[in-house]
Amino acid sequence: MDNILFQSYTIEERSYASFIKREIHNLVRPHFTEQRTGEIDIIVSELISNLLKYAGRGELLYRLSREEDEPVFEVLCLDSGPGIKDIGHSMKDGISSKSTLGHGIGSIQRLSNFSQIYSLPDWGTIVYARCYASVEYNRTLQANTLTRCINVAKPGEQVCGDGAAIRELKDKTLIFLGDGLGHGEFAKEAVDKAIETFNKTNQAAPADIIREMHIVVKKTRGLVATIGILDHSSKQWHISGIGNISTRLQRGLEYKNYSSYNGIIGMNIPGRIENNVYQMEKFQQLILCSDGIKTRWDLLHYPAILKYDPMLLAAALYKDQARRTDDMTILIVKVV
Repeated sequence: MDNILFQSYTIEERSYASFIKREIHNLVRPHFTEQRTGEIDIIVSELISNLLKYAGRGELLYRLSREEDEPVFEVLCLDSGPGIKDIGHSMKDGISSKSTLGHGIGSIQRLSNFSQIYSLPDWGTIVYARCYASVEYNRTLQANTLTRCINVAKPGEQVCGDGAAIRELKDKTLIFLGDGLGHGEFAKEAVDKAIETFNKTNQAAPADIIREMHIVVKKTRGLVATIGILDHSSKQWHISGIGNISTRLQRGLEYKNYSSYNGIIGMNIPGRIENNVYQMEKFQQLILCSDGIKTRWDLLHYPAILKYDPMLLAAALYKDQARRTDDMTILIVKVV
C-alpha cells in the first residue's frame, strides 16, 4: 500500500473550483491517456458542481497512487448538506431536483472503475470514486483483506507526520499505523524510519517489531504506533502498540478496543510488552486512528455503512471526527 497523502481542498465558491480542477488535471495527465484524463476531468467537475449546487460548500480529497504498478486516482467529495433521499433514483440520467439535465451522478458512476455514495438526511453526503488507466479495467481481489486509508496533513503543512503500511507475508497480513511526535518534517522523519523498519523486519510478533523500531528511530523525534498481524492460518489477530493510536476491532455493531502501552517509541517504552490475541472473524474490521481523529464515535450514527466499501466509513469518521489541529489518519483493514 502506498503511503501517499490525500490532498484536501475546502470548496465554497465556483471561482476556486476551476483552480482545483486544473490542479487535478495536471496531476493525472502524465499518468493517463488523454481520453482517460478527460474522463477524470468530468468526474471531478460533476462532483464539484453537485457539491456547490446542493450543499453550498464541502471538502474534496484526492490522491494519485499506484496499485500493482498501475496508476490509480481516488477522489472523495464530502458535504454536510441535506443529503440524498433516494440514491438509486438520483443516479438515473435525467433526474435532477435543480432543473438541470441530471447527468452528474450517473456520469460519475459510468466513468469510474468503482464508485459509491453514502448519504443521510440532514447529515450530508460522501461520494467516492476510484479510477484506473482504463474504464474497462476490473481489478480482481486476490488478498484475504481489503485495506483503505485516509491520510491528511495538518492544515497548512505540506507533509504528514502520520504514516501507514501494509505487508502480505506468506499467510500473514502485517499492519502498521504510526504518528510522529508533533507534525511536519521531523515527525515525518520518525514515521518514515519506522515504516522502513516495518517493511524490512524478520520479526514475527508485533511487540518484537516495536522493540526493533525503538532502536532504529532513537535519533529521531520518536513516534507512537500500533502494529497488528493477522494470521490467516490460525485465524487470529496479534496486536501491540505504544501511545495514543486508537485501535478497534469491529464486527457489526459489536467491537473490542485495544489499549496501548504508555510511552514513545525511540524515547521510552516498557521493558515488557505483550501481544494481545483476538479471534479473526469474517467481515471483521480493524480500525486504527491517529490522535488527529476523535475517539468517541459510534457506528449507530452511520446506519448500514458497513455494507459499503471501508473507504466510506473512513471518510465518514474523517468528516465528523477530524480535529483539524494535527495530522489525521484512519486506516481500516477488513477481512473478506
